[in-house]
Amino acid sequence: MSSTPARIADTDDTRALSATAVPVPELPGSVEDLATAAAVRLGWHGVVLPEMVLMGRKVIVVAELLADAHAERLCLGAAPEPDRTTVSTWVWPEMDGRVPPAAVRIIGVLAVARHWRTALASAVPFARFGNAAAVLPSSVAFTHDYLANCLPRVRRYGVSVLLADEDQQLSTDVAGRNETVPVEDTPTTRWVNELVYERVLATAS
Repeated sequence: MSSTPARIADTDDTRALSATAVPVPELPGSVEDLATAAAVRLGWHGVVLPEMVLMGRKVIVVAELLADAHAERLCLGAAPEPDRTTVSTWVWPEMDGRVPPAAVRIIGVLAVARHWRTALASAVPFARFGNAAAVLPSSVAFTHDYLANCLPRVRRYGVSVLLADEDQQLSTDVAGRNETVPVEDTPTTRWVNELVYERVLATAS
C-alpha cells in the first residue's frame, strides 16, 4: 500500500532540507538482488533478467516465456531477431501471418538507481507500454527534491516507487499502474520483445 498520501511535507521543513547539501546515498545491495526483491513485492511473476540496455536505458526486465510461441519458433527455426530494421518490417500489413509470433510477455521494467532522476529517466519510456517501477534508497524519500519533483512525475506517468532500507527491505512508497494490458504491436515494441526474448534464452542456457 502506498505511504505517499500520509506523508505531506511541511513547507518550512522541505525548505530547510533543500538548503542542506545531501549526498547521494548508496544502494543497500546489488542491483540484481534489489530488482528480484522488487519483482516479488510488486507481484510480477516471471524471469528477472540481468540488467540490460534497452533504448539507451539501463533496466531490468521481468518477462515470461510463452511456451507455445517459443515451440513454434523452434519448429520454424526463427531465432530472436535483434536487428531493428528487420523487425520494423514485421508490423507492415503485407507481413501479416508471415512473421514469427512474439515469444515473451514483458511483465514489467525496473530501474534501480541511487538517484530518482536516473531511475525515472530509465523507467518512464517503458511506462508507455506496460508496468514500470523505480527502486531507490529509502533515504531519498525525505529530501525536498524527491517530495517536490519526483512524486508529481511518478504519479503522472504511473511509475511505482519502491524504497530499499539499509537491510535491503523494500516498501512501496508509490503504487503506480500494475496491470496486464494489451501492448500495441509497433516496430519499437516488437524490437524490444525480440531483445528480451534473446536475453531470456541466453539466461536459461
